[in-house]
Amino acid sequence: MSPLLLLLLTVFSLISSSLSQPSPPSAILIDCGASSSSVIDGRQWQPDENFVSSGTPKNVSDQVLDEILFTVRSFPLSLDGTHHKFCYVMSVSRGWKYMIRTTYYYGGVNGKGTPPPVFDQIVDGTLWGIVNTTADYADGLASYYEGVFLAQGKSISVCVASNSYTTSDPFISALELVRQDGTLYNSTDFTTVGMSLVARHAFGYSGPIIRFPDDQFDRFWEPYSLNSTVPNNRKLEVSGFWNLPPSRIFNTDLRATQVQPLEFTWPPMPLKMATYYIALYFAHDSDSMGDGSRVFDVSVNGITYYKELSVTPAGAVIFASRWPLEGLTTLALSPRSGSNLPPLINGGEMFELLSLGGKTLVRDVTALNAIKNSFKNAPADWSGDPCLPKNYSWSGISCSEGPRIRVVALNLTNMGVSGSLAPAVAKLTALSSIWLGNNSLSGSLPDFSSLKRLESLHFEDNLFSGSIPSSLGGVPHLRELFLQNNNLTGQVPSNLLQKPGLNLRTSGNPFLTQPSR
Repeated sequence: MSPLLLLLLTVFSLISSSLSQPSPPSAILIDCGASSSSVIDGRQWQPDENFVSSGTPKNVSDQVLDEILFTVRSFPLSLDGTHHKFCYVMSVSRGWKYMIRTTYYYGGVNGKGTPPPVFDQIVDGTLWGIVNTTADYADGLASYYEGVFLAQGKSISVCVASNSYTTSDPFISALELVRQDGTLYNSTDFTTVGMSLVARHAFGYSGPIIRFPDDQFDRFWEPYSLNSTVPNNRKLEVSGFWNLPPSRIFNTDLRATQVQPLEFTWPPMPLKMATYYIALYFAHDSDSMGDGSRVFDVSVNGITYYKELSVTPAGAVIFASRWPLEGLTTLALSPRSGSNLPPLINGGEMFELLSLGGKTLVRDVTALNAIKNSFKNAPADWSGDPCLPKNYSWSGISCSEGPRIRVVALNLTNMGVSGSLAPAVAKLTALSSIWLGNNSLSGSLPDFSSLKRLESLHFEDNLFSGSIPSSLGGVPHLRELFLQNNNLTGQVPSNLLQKPGLNLRTSGNPFLTQPSR
C-alpha cells in the first residue's frame, strides 16, 4: 500500500501568547528500590513497595548525581531458563491516556564484572520492547523509554521480564505515569495501538533536555543541531499548538543558510520496519519575515509528506498518523518557487505504533487476584495480566487462544504454596483442571458447581479440612478427583462414589468415612 494512502495530515494554526507557569502534571512518580519518599525538583517521588510484590531493592555501586538513580529494584533470573515477568501495578483513571516513562541505570548491581542485562518491558498485555542499556551505561548515562498508552481499566501494569538474551537479573531505576491531556495525539486509536517514543527533538537546540516546567506533561525534548545549518535563537512565546509542545522549542530552529533545500537524517539512528506516527513543528518570529515568504514542501525519504507548507508567525504542525519506515530516514524541506526565505523546522516527534496484545477477561483477572490474596506465598510473577503477552503468562496458568482470553487451567503442583483456596476460584468458569497437589494449603474446599468444564481436580498432599462438597458430584465432566492425604472429615458424598467414570482417591484422610450401605 502506498504511504500516501496511509497519510493523515492536518495543519493547525496557533496564536502567539504568553504561557502561565503550569502546575505539575497529574502523575505517579516511583523511585524504584527506595525506602522512603523524596522531593526532587519540586516533585514528590514515592518508594515502590506499594506497587510491586517481588524483587529486591539494591543500592547502585557507582557514584551518580541524580537521586533517582541511587537505587534499583532487581528481579531474579530463573535458573531453569523459563522467562517470567515482574510487574508494577498502578491505579489509574480509566479512559485517560498516560505517558509512561521507565528509567534504567545499571550501576553494577549484578556485580562489577557483569555487563548490564538485556530484557523486555511490558505494559499490561502488550510487549513494549527490549531494554538494552549497554551503550548508555558505557558512556556513564541512564537509559529511558517513553510511551503513550490508554488506561483500559482501573489499573495499568508495567513489567520487566527476562528473555533469551538475559544473562543476569533484570532491574529498574524509576517509573513514571503522567496523565495526558485528552487532545494529545488524538488522531491515534489508542484502543488498538500504543505509541513507543523513537525520537523527540528540539531542532537547532544544544542545551540540556527540555522538560517540565517548560513541557507541562514532562515530556523530554532532546537537543538536535547540525554543523551545516544555522541555529536561530530568539524568544517566541506560543500556545494553542496541536499536541501542546512547549513554547521553548520554538526559540531555536534548524534552517538552511540560503533559499535552498534543507536535508538531514532524523531520527539519528536506523529504524526497524514498522509503522510510525510523525509530528513536525514549525514557527518563527515576525521580525524575521519582513516582506518575505517561507513556503516549502516536506518529504520523508523522497516521498511527499506535505506540499506548500507556509510557515508564518502563527506557526503550523503537520503530522502523519501511520507512516511506514525502515532504516535511516531523510527529512527534506524544499523551497517552492517564489519563496524568498530559507526553510526551517523547530521540533519533531516520532513514535512507533504498537499493536495492543489484548487482555485477559476482567472477571478471570479479578478471581485470580482473590486467589493470590488467599495464598500466603503466591508465585513471585503473579502480577500484571495473567495470560498476556503469550510467552509471559503467570506461573501455573494456561490460557485460551482467540479474542476472548480465558484461564483454562491452574497447575501449582509442588510449588510450596500455603494459605487457603479462595471461593473466587468458582468464577473461573473456563477451567478444565485445577492441580494444587503437594503444597500446604488448608481450610475448606470451595463450591465448584459453577465449573461446568472441569475435568480434573488434584488436591492431594495438602492440609485441607472440612467435608467434601457434594456439589462436586454434579460437575458433568469431572473425571479425576484426587483428595488423598489431607485432613478432610465427614462422609464421602454418595453421588461421587456412584459417578460413572470418576477416578476418586480419598485415602490418607483419617477422619473421612464411607457412607453406610
